[in-house]
Amino acid sequence: MPIKYLMDENLDPIYQKQLRQKEPNLVVWAVGDPNTPPKGTLDPDIWIWCEGYDFILVTNNPSSMPVHLKEHLTQGCHIPGIFQLNPNLTIGETRDKNSPFPISNSQ
Repeated sequence: MPIKYLMDENLDPIYQKQLRQKEPNLVVWAVGDPNTPPKGTLDPDIWIWCEGYDFILVTNNPSSMPVHLKEHLTQGCHIPGIFQLNPNLTIGETRDKNSPFPISNSQ
């Protein structure tokens, strides 16, 4: 089964673009893309969607996402995974800090 990523709507679209450029076979969708939750979807519904479709959530939302994730897990649900990006880092800093994402230098 391929690894699939859902980019939170608050992430800069450059993450999705650069991941696709570097690894064209990766499944990298963003909230608001076709067949994903629409922009403005509440966090608990994002977790339900990720669980149902086996997507790892990529987010930089340290305030509400962990709270809703805890609630999701407490209800006996699960998720394939989460990448929590540091919202205080730039894209370049994220790349240089050995991010799990193979971001290239070209934009």
